[in-house]
Order: sequence, then C-alpha cells, then structure tokens
Amino acid sequence: MPFENRLHFSASRSNRIDSNQECPKVNSTAGGSILKNHLAIVFIAALAAATQADAKSFHDMFGAEPPTGPEGAVLKQLDFKQGAITLSAANATLNVSDQFYYLTPDDARTVLVKLWGNPESAAGTTLGMIFPAKYPPTDPHSWGAVMDYDNSGHVSDDDAASTDYNEVLKQIQDAINEANPEREQQGYDPIKLVGWAEPPHYDKATHALHWARDLIFGKDQQADHTLNYSVRVLGREGVTELDFVAGLDQLQEINAAIPSVINTVQYDSGKRYADFVNGDKIAAYSMAGMIAAGAGVKIAAKLGFLAIVLGFFKSFGIALLALKKGLIVVLGGVVAAGRKILSVFRRKGKTDT
Repeated sequence: MPFENRLHFSASRSNRIDSNQECPKVNSTAGGSILKNHLAIVFIAALAAATQADAKSFHDMFGAEPPTGPEGAVLKQLDFKQGAITLSAANATLNVSDQFYYLTPDDARTVLVKLWGNPESAAGTTLGMIFPAKYPPTDPHSWGAVMDYDNSGHVSDDDAASTDYNEVLKQIQDAINEANPEREQQGYDPIKLVGWAEPPHYDKATHALHWARDLIFGKDQQADHTLNYSVRVLGREGVTELDFVAGLDQLQEINAAIPSVINTVQYDSGKRYADFVNGDKIAAYSMAGMIAAGAGVKIAAKLGFLAIVLGFFKSFGIALLALKKGLIVVLGGVVAAGRKILSVFRRKGKTDT
C-alpha cells in the first residue's frame, strides 16, 4: 500500500493570534535554531515513514484468507513487503512497487523449505525473494526471483559484445554431459541443456547481464522443459544476482517483468557501477565467467575459468531447485573438499504426499 504522507497545520479560533495583539518575540538566533531543528526532525520522520517497507498480511496482500491446513498456517506467518528495503550486504536498496512483493531471507527460506519442499540443509542463504503481486507463493502460476550478492569485485563489461556465447553454450553442454554419470551415481536425474531459452545479452544502460537456459531433467526427452533465467546486475564492488524460478512457458511473462525487477535494485551512492575508480578490487572473471560460474565449478574449470575454482569463489557450487512442473533455479551453494555439490529440490505438487 503506497504511503501518502502530508503535514497538516491547523489552529482553533481560541489559539489564533489576534492581529491587534503584539506577536510574541523569539530570539532570532536561538529560536530560529530550535525551529530549524524541529522542522528537520519532522521532515526526516516523514521521509522515513514514506520510504519504509510496507509489510502486509496474506489477507491484506491478496484480499482473502489463506487456505486452511498446514500450508495456510505457513502463509499466515509471512510478511509480504513493499516499499524500500535496505540490502546492506549488497550496498543497495530495493524499491519494491505495488507490482511485486518481497520476502525477507527468513521468509524466503520458509517458502523454499516448507512450501516448496526443499531440504532445510540445502536451501542455502539468500537476500530474499521477489514475487509478482498477483500470485501467492503457492499459486501454480507464481514465479519468484531469488536474490543474492557476490562481492568478488568489479566485473569488467569489455568482453560483453565480443564473447562467442554459442561456443560457451556448447562447452557447457559438453561439461554437463560429462558430469551426468556422477550425478546419477549420487541419485540425481541427468540434465540435458537443450539450448539458450534466451541468449546472453548485456544491457549497458542498466549494467545487467541476462541469459536463460532450456533444460530437461531425467532421461525422458518428452518431459516438461524447465527454465533457468539469470540476471546479474553489476555494481562497483560486486554483482547482485537474480535467479528466476519459473516454467519455460512463462518466459514471455518473465521477460516482461525483468526490466521492472532490475529497476527495483538501486545501489547506494558511491557503489554504482559507474562509480568505479582505479584501485578498486577487480573480479577474477568476466561476462563469460559469470555464465560458466552459474553452471557450476567443474564446468567453469572446463571452460578455463580456473580462478573461480582456485578460490575467488571461496564457497561456490550450485543447487538446482526443481519445482512442480519442472520449475528450477540455480543458487549459490557450498564446495566441500574442492568438489561441486549438486542438490535437487522439488516443489510438492497437489498429488504429493
């Protein structure tokens, strides 16, 4: 609910100053200073009220009570936030309009674990999630953007236009195929990277890299295709990561929403991409490196991005969140003993027990 803040000044007849009476005198220095301080406090309070996040209950957000049962009990606990949300870890502020709502890291974890059926130990840490305002998290048409931040340093965009992304795709496909036997030994479905659902492209105006992958989980090539849409918003000292959980049939809707989602991320003054100065920390990877990193450490190593494997991502890996009807997202995970850890998460469908 947008805030409307106004200052109302009124005076009753008994408190008005008669024009024939002598006005009370105020010391021009002390009185003026007190008045200025008072107005400053009022202004700051009004500004804070106007920009703070507006937390809503399920009923306030969607105009109805949540469903009965365990799922509804979880939904009642969530705070659906709109307005300004400070992301201290990313040196940024989220300005969430009434088109979306934001869930805090704790609430995002609740959705990932309790509503979407992912293991608590593998849900990882995030900066929260952004959802479209018209869908609660449990709606089958809902999608969400999982947020994180990588403070590895300033990423150069010099190679954005010159990178051969088709070659990057081929090498990632080969690396995934090589990794599938190990995945199956660990009890996970093999993955087929069909191709780019959206080829990588860089928006220089917003300093954002976009790419989306079309994947199939399992050996049934007639199975539902899944979508992994990633956006990286570059800043002076790192990258804000947005990984969209959606179905492949929602690609058009995601594409339409992405400009608005990106615009919610506003880096603090002095932390924007354009604020870079010589001497700032430089990331060990470029545009192609970010895409390779999103595919996992071993794949990044195969593509030659050894700096990622050797420690520039000190705790890196991937976790594939697979939802009902094949919805997925790739999140930052953990590396143990230098090995990539793959965890597949599934959202509970209506027929699940």
